[in-house]
Amino acid sequence: MPNHEQNVKNGIFGIGAKNDAYAQYFVGQSYLNTLINDPAINVSVGNVTFAPGCRNNWHIHHNGFQLLLVTGGEGWYQEAGQPARKLHPGDVVVTHDGVKHWHGATKDSWFAHIAITAGTPEWLEAVSDAQYHALEA
Repeated sequence: MPNHEQNVKNGIFGIGAKNDAYAQYFVGQSYLNTLINDPAINVSVGNVTFAPGCRNNWHIHHNGFQLLLVTGGEGWYQEAGQPARKLHPGDVVVTHDGVKHWHGATKDSWFAHIAITAGTPEWLEAVSDAQYHALEA
């Protein structure tokens, strides 16, 4: 089974640097290439890359939203109380204001998405290893 490493690392928007600024909100290694960070608008755009097994904590976007455009690899997206959705290149996710959710790579694949985010994030608890490893491959 391919892990998509070269495809993701050589993607059109570039992998960016290690995502140290947000490391406390991730399990595993992520990378961030900020594409738009204009203080005159309340929207940021970044290419977020996840190493295999990496995922962010549960979080909520207040007074905004998050749009995910999957560009490489295989990943997961889950809203609280809903089953996890497996993501592939070309998939689009719309997360509405106030919805608790998380996203990240599958256990065996690199994963990348463009995140278009408005509002203020509230970072919550980590997705437990038990929750994560219970997902189907």
